[in-house]
Amino acid sequence: AADAAADPFRGPDAFAAANPFGAAGRSTAANPFAKADDAAGDNPFAPRRAARPTVGADAPPKLALLGRGLGIFGSYAKVLVVDDHPVAWTQFGPLSAYPRAMRLRELYPQLPDAPLPAVITCIATTRDARRQGHAAHLVRVVCDDLAARGFAAVESYPARGVAEDATSAATPEFWVTAGFAMAVEDGRFPVMRREL
Repeated sequence: AADAAADPFRGPDAFAAANPFGAAGRSTAANPFAKADDAAGDNPFAPRRAARPTVGADAPPKLALLGRGLGIFGSYAKVLVVDDHPVAWTQFGPLSAYPRAMRLRELYPQLPDAPLPAVITCIATTRDARRQGHAAHLVRVVCDDLAARGFAAVESYPARGVAEDATSAATPEFWVTAGFAMAVEDGRFPVMRREL
């Protein structure tokens, strides 16, 4: 029979005998320098990450959906507050967070595949705060934020022919005033794009 120290594949006891760096009382160790009471996946040389923000399990469905990427991407929304009153709101994020936007983009093969853009899916202003430039200001802030996160472009997908209060995606004309260009002309769902 072969010596246990020469054959580390024979079993846990043989491994312990063959691994002089293994912690006492531990038959296998992913980290040969780990202490016996360390967690199996603990790496003492890796930097410790701060706890990521989360959304509670009892959150509304939309908030829970947006909260999935909170720790990776950061916030997916901004609210503009003037004199302690919210006046405008926007929702945005990576394209991968919005399956509907990804499907819409598939309709237009002329759009660039890489790098994938961020998207602004919603922009809204309270009725009393309209026509004061709040939404355009909020879009500029979001574009600066997305550029700082490493995105090269941002897109929006407004709908044509809908009433102002019936859409949260604004109009193509609004996006032009916010510095976007018509990337794809379409009678119903044009694509507006801004390079960052």
